[in-house]
Amino acid sequence: MALQEEFEDLGNRFFRWRSYLPLFMGALFLAALLSYRHPEAAPHPGLSWQMGCLLVSLAGLGIRFYTVGFAPRGTSGRNTRGQVAEVLNTSGMYSVVRNPLYLGNFIIWLGLAWFIKIWWVILIVILAFTLFYERIIFAEEKFLREKFGEDFLTWAAMTPAIMPRWKNWRPPELSFSWKSAFKREYSSFFAMIASFTALAVIRDSLQAGSIMVDRTWLMIFIFGLIIYLTLRTLKKKTKILITVDR
Repeated sequence: MALQEEFEDLGNRFFRWRSYLPLFMGALFLAALLSYRHPEAAPHPGLSWQMGCLLVSLAGLGIRFYTVGFAPRGTSGRNTRGQVAEVLNTSGMYSVVRNPLYLGNFIIWLGLAWFIKIWWVILIVILAFTLFYERIIFAEEKFLREKFGEDFLTWAAMTPAIMPRWKNWRPPELSFSWKSAFKREYSSFFAMIASFTALAVIRDSLQAGSIMVDRTWLMIFIFGLIIYLTLRTLKKKTKILITVDR
């Protein structure tokens, strides 16, 4: 198999398996947290560091939230069965970077990696995302190139793949839909909060030698859980979050 076809095949496989990436990251973080049994090898990060890492991940989630709030139906989805795109997004976040959702994912995981405060964890996360998403992007863009032809080539020539070029900004074609953004990202929000809380509990417990739950993280987790359950109920039991064109 030629390298181009191999990249495409691997990219399509990674695309279908991308929901399992958190399992790999979880195993990596757990392995790193075991070093907290030896405080001299992994000093405990202060509260300001922890909140800073949370803000980094929230910035990544903000990119996702802002992107999907403007996205039309049939784009920027979570499908895992294959490539789908009814229209080519070229405005809003897609005018400054071709893959804003993947950029948001990377920043979320980078915040989690910094939270552990071990240099090799950050390095592995960067390398893993580079290898994983590079191939997914390759497969996705082959699909888009074949479907949208010259329109895709023109947009790709002006727009970076992953590093934003803010001078290219063009206002979104659709208005922002809070309903669509909340409906599509509430689970990502809670998963992020739960991940930070779990890392904090495991780290503190390993250092203390017994189960330790920091009050700050407990309150953050409860706050996140309330938001998650509220939005899930609105989505599953009511029509409040239904949108016509998203």
